Amino acid sequence: MEETATFDLKIFEDFSGQKDELIPLLQKVQGHYGYLPSEAMEKVADFTGVTKSNLYGVATFYAQFRFSPIGKEHIMVCRGTACHVKGAENIKEAIERNVGIKEGEVTPDGKYSLETVACIGCCSLAPCIMVNKKVQAKMTTKKVSSIFGKGENSE
Repeated sequence: MEETATFDLKIFEDFSGQKDELIPLLQKVQGHYGYLPSEAMEKVADFTGVTKSNLYGVATFYAQFRFSPIGKEHIMVCRGTACHVKGAENIKEAIERNVGIKEGEVTPDGKYSLETVACIGCCSLAPCIMVNKKVQAKMTTKKVSSIFGKGENSE
């Protein structure tokens, strides 16, 4: 269920429409909207002269780009080696139970979204999650309940 938004042409102000600007353009679009809406992808394709299929090929190659909105509280569960060994799967499952969604989903109210990531770079603090840009270290299922229990997020 993609939101319809009018494309903001100011996004193009710092660009000349060259193909080598695709990644920075897509980053700017996602920074503005929080994801890559289909209308924006069409505008970027037109602006750069790249076919839509090639543009989608570029955007899907990089894990940083997303095609649907994320929740206000975006939860990333690290599944790197250190976190995996220390129970990342149990942490993810506890979050799913507490928040009421599975990996890759967004709550109906748009409050939470959940994804796993290869590594968040806090291996010595494993297992870790990141909520928006805040790392939660040495996670346990009890900590998950205190952070996400009853839909409340302590900040």
